[in-house]
Amino acid sequence: METHLEFTCVPANAKTRPPREKAPPGSCDSHFHIFGPYDRFPMSPARPYTPPPASIDHYLDMANTLGLDRRVVVQASVYGTDNRVTMDAVARFGRDTARAVVVVDEGTMPQELQRLADEGAVGLRFNVVSGNGTPLEQIESMARRVASFGWHLQLYVKGPPLTQFAPQLAKLPVPLVLDHMAGVDAADGPDSPELQAALRLLDSGNVWVKISGYRSSKPPYDDLAPIARRFVAAAPERCVWGTDWPHTQFETPEQMTDDGMLLDWLFDWVPDAATREKILVTNPAELYRF
Repeated sequence: METHLEFTCVPANAKTRPPREKAPPGSCDSHFHIFGPYDRFPMSPARPYTPPPASIDHYLDMANTLGLDRRVVVQASVYGTDNRVTMDAVARFGRDTARAVVVVDEGTMPQELQRLADEGAVGLRFNVVSGNGTPLEQIESMARRVASFGWHLQLYVKGPPLTQFAPQLAKLPVPLVLDHMAGVDAADGPDSPELQAALRLLDSGNVWVKISGYRSSKPPYDDLAPIARRFVAAAPERCVWGTDWPHTQFETPEQMTDDGMLLDWLFDWVPDAATREKILVTNPAELYRF
């Protein structure tokens, strides 16, 4: 383990501001990460950034403030294909309330895939933006390998690659989840080529989208609402939501986002309570097999 770590981002807020209204019972946080403790779970030497620890207790304090009962731990790029911290978190949260999206590649043995599935993994992540994971070139071969486990693929990509790979993505034999508002840039507006490609993928019926998207914008984030509403209008039965806690893109405490505010955004984007129930409860229960 490295004896001295220089963190490249700040930790999540110590306390979360309560939202205007808590999430409904059974709500799911479909995207967050756990980091450390680093003496047990050292990061990959090839990591693209170095986050401070983000503990289970800290996460639960935030989730309880928002009223989130279920959770999906997403393997972060700083750990590469070493999924121990993610699967440890699922075990500690409990299989009745937690699932995992892991990172594996063509070198992963079948018995390891089976072990991960038995312990609560339900998806495989491709992170083209941060790297240090499964190469996008393996997406078809890995889709075939994980199909027998009932897994989905989760893809984080930004910009033109989405339009470039859209025909290939539409033919995958497993469900596909587009991460972080499909990686579209909100500044390009609700009619950008990337958004149109994402909407066409949603029309296929086998593609989902996470409408957790502050990474698609910059403060004050006013341009996010039209993008989120386009996705919800297109496929309300295949939208899920996540906090993306502990928000690793921020370099100063003043920049750090607040999860109570993020839930408020969702209530603003989706004023209809029945549709919010789908996004927070029904849809993730189907996708993540709660």
